[in-house]
Amino acid sequence: MDVKHLICENSSFSSSVLTVSVKIVMLNAQRHHLVVRELGEEIDLEIGPGDDDPAFANTPLIGGPPREPSAEDHDESKNMVMVSQLPSDDQDMSKGQPVKRKKKVVKRWREEWADTYKWAYVDVKEGTARIFCSVCREYGRKHRRNPYGNEGSRNMQMSALEEHNNSLLHKEALRLQMASKDKIIADKPIYVKALMSKTAGSIVEAALKRDPHEVEFIQSLQEVVHALERVIAKNSHYVSIMERLLEPERMIVFRVPWVDDRGETNVNRGFRVQFNQALGPCRGGFRFHPSMTLSITKFLGFEQTLKNALSPYKIGGAAGGSDFDPKGKSENEVMRFCQSFMNEMYRYLGIDKDLPSEEMGVGTREMGYLFGQYRRLAGHFQGSFTGPRIFWSGSSLRTEATGYGLVFFAQLLLADLNKDFKGLRCVVSGSGKIALHVLEKLIAYGALPITVSDSKGYLVDEEGFDYMKISFLREIKAQNRSLRDYSKTYARSKYYDEVKPWTERCDVAFPCATQNEIDQSDAISLVNSGCRILVEGSNMPCTPDAVDVLRKANVLIAPAVAAGAGGVVAGEFELNHECNSVNWSPEDFESKLQEAMKQTYQRSLKAAADFGYQKESPEALVHGAIISAFLTLAQAMTDQGCV
Repeated sequence: MDVKHLICENSSFSSSVLTVSVKIVMLNAQRHHLVVRELGEEIDLEIGPGDDDPAFANTPLIGGPPREPSAEDHDESKNMVMVSQLPSDDQDMSKGQPVKRKKKVVKRWREEWADTYKWAYVDVKEGTARIFCSVCREYGRKHRRNPYGNEGSRNMQMSALEEHNNSLLHKEALRLQMASKDKIIADKPIYVKALMSKTAGSIVEAALKRDPHEVEFIQSLQEVVHALERVIAKNSHYVSIMERLLEPERMIVFRVPWVDDRGETNVNRGFRVQFNQALGPCRGGFRFHPSMTLSITKFLGFEQTLKNALSPYKIGGAAGGSDFDPKGKSENEVMRFCQSFMNEMYRYLGIDKDLPSEEMGVGTREMGYLFGQYRRLAGHFQGSFTGPRIFWSGSSLRTEATGYGLVFFAQLLLADLNKDFKGLRCVVSGSGKIALHVLEKLIAYGALPITVSDSKGYLVDEEGFDYMKISFLREIKAQNRSLRDYSKTYARSKYYDEVKPWTERCDVAFPCATQNEIDQSDAISLVNSGCRILVEGSNMPCTPDAVDVLRKANVLIAPAVAAGAGGVVAGEFELNHECNSVNWSPEDFESKLQEAMKQTYQRSLKAAADFGYQKESPEALVHGAIISAFLTLAQAMTDQGCV
């Protein structure tokens, strides 16, 4: 073989070796999300697997899914072995060059820090290994002073991890993550039960096609359509009325920009759904909570429309709010947000348009800020906002109306069963305005309320709460402390983390926290705990599966549409000038409230009886309340024509 031929063969072999090497470099780059712009550019593979640590070579990085080797990778590995076995001057030179490796740093990170900083994962950015936060990347917001955003760190030191873990941005992202876990995620809502009539089924099917992702709203209308099956079957005219009723008259979605105490701009989303005004101007609450969506706003507005129609005072229904979380915010931050919220909302409000009131996350402070900005923008003073115990509201009425009304309604139900509250064990969820007022009235009636709850768990006091203990609970909530602190003062009580109170032995349950707080397993626990009556303090507190369990177990349900009408009654008193001119005593107001709740209870039972539901049936009050409210709305909508 001549020299020329040998040189050609060596050149061909060197070219193949170069091709294989380039392929391997590009493959490793793809594994670590690097972009190879052109051949010859230096690529930093600091966290790649190496020969000195075969165990770590097969271990995936935190946050990245394991990758199975492909056939192509296997072939290229074989080629690489063949190349490495051949002696050459290039290999001798490469042995003498220092190799930059950081695998041991990554391994140390995995072993020592993974349990403490579960949110962190290692990735490559601009050719350098960095630590990133999976929580902040998904739920956080960009920090303009950090070019990598608040989810990245420039190095892999423990100090950087500790600093990020304790940062306000990370804690805020964690709160948003926890709030997102409370949302219902489903491709299609679950039907409450098989609808008997094709007409009723077509109404639900049309709503599903129009708004397939609005889970809470679809769930609410399914309950209503199921309750109205006999009404629709009796008069087909109500089908078109129902189709119009299910579409809100007006939906307002807007941005709410505001500046926090650090001078950073934040943007939240505001909602207001004016659902139906056939009976009068809208009335409904503002809710400030991270879980707030258009679906929840529509569901709350729909429930409020039925609740207002069932009450003795005929007014329209609405709901609104924002995904803003007032918890952890300063007074100035809450004020700036409320003012920005009202900058858009004020044009839709008024004594003859829409009358907002309190809801979750909105109390005396928030209503004061909202009204102040409304008065400034509207240019006149109208006490059309309900702000309890605020001097400008002109009202001497008490804030206990909704909570007391729930107990009054339950007392009427017990009276029909020849029972009363004395000695009954009562389980209450929530620890807000409604829940604590329920505790007060239960104590007055001789019942034994034993639980309250928050987003982290529940508190049980087997001795029962008294007025002094309720005062202490209010103090804890006012200081944004955990209910766990109650156990430090009252040693015989106990706080349970990450569980609900429905396993406690009880006779009556008052869910007063939020929607869908009782699922199927919770309903089974309630039945096994001896619960015979469930009074809905929050709107739609039970999932469809839970409702089926309770009905099959003959647990009597007092629906929020009827039992929660106390707040509507108080609101109407506040807007009645004749009532405002009289200084109502607590006894006088409670007497008026009891009379209004009695009327609501009787109307619900009468409507149920008119359509064949027995008084002893667990569905009687639920169906009767919805039927009575719907017939009132349907009559008004028919009289006013197709508008």
